[in-house]
Amino acid sequence: MMAIPVLFALLFVLQTRIDARAQAEAQAQEELMLRSPAAIEKMSLGYNSLLADVYWTRAVQYYGERFATPHATFGLLWPLLDISTTLDPKLLPAYHFGAIFLSQSGNSGADRPDLAVKLVKRGIAANPKRWGLYADLAFLYYWHFQDYKDAAAAYLAGSKVADGPAWMPIMAARMEQKGGSIDTSRLVWSQIYESSANEKIRKMALDTLKGLKAEEDEADLNNLADQYRQRFGRFPSSFAEMRDAGLLRGIPVDPEGYPYVLGADGKTSLDPHSPVVIPEVPKTPPPLPKD
Repeated sequence: MMAIPVLFALLFVLQTRIDARAQAEAQAQEELMLRSPAAIEKMSLGYNSLLADVYWTRAVQYYGERFATPHATFGLLWPLLDISTTLDPKLLPAYHFGAIFLSQSGNSGADRPDLAVKLVKRGIAANPKRWGLYADLAFLYYWHFQDYKDAAAAYLAGSKVADGPAWMPIMAARMEQKGGSIDTSRLVWSQIYESSANEKIRKMALDTLKGLKAEEDEADLNNLADQYRQRFGRFPSSFAEMRDAGLLRGIPVDPEGYPYVLGADGKTSLDPHSPVVIPEVPKTPPPLPKD
């Protein structure tokens, strides 16, 4: 019974050190307060799962404190996730949400999709019957690396899990056939929206779907403007002209109801006040992580 008070004393010390370090860390050089997951595992006194929950909770707090903060850095995120999943390899939320935290760019995450892939692969190795992890891995390969072959392989592997959903082999085939198309992106994000119970993830998926619709609309409207130029020798000055020429049925609006803007060069863009954001996919994918 003496182990329990000692454990809670240890947890208090660890949490205090985490908070103190997090407050004092410099953005240019962040380091974890404890040496390694293996060392912490030895200190856990057999209460690995409890301590893993502590570190996972701290990872969520750490991410939440920095999310959407300009110039925020996330240097402690991977070490916290590394420790959490080493202590408890069955801690599924740490793999799923941790991969999101790691892979998002800008002010939304660590911009380390390579570490996200490493984390999810670790999750699959420890939980090979969880099809959701294969879907997470496929998404990372698809969205962040434009690696359609490995994305297809991940979806196909997930489809072979006992309760793998029927759409996974369909996704695998789509990756092989039309990996880089907007239709494929829409299918991927639709599945994320429909299969997730987390409201933040559903909102992210819905926002991305709206952005993809806007991207598709812009391409279609650009083509129609070019048809107008071929017919009349100039670009249209407004969508009303395109409508009057029989190329449009009305004034086109984006998924949030804001009218599109037509430039003098015939190119369509979003209204500056529209909340719709066209998703950015890196033109040059980052290097694939090494196993």
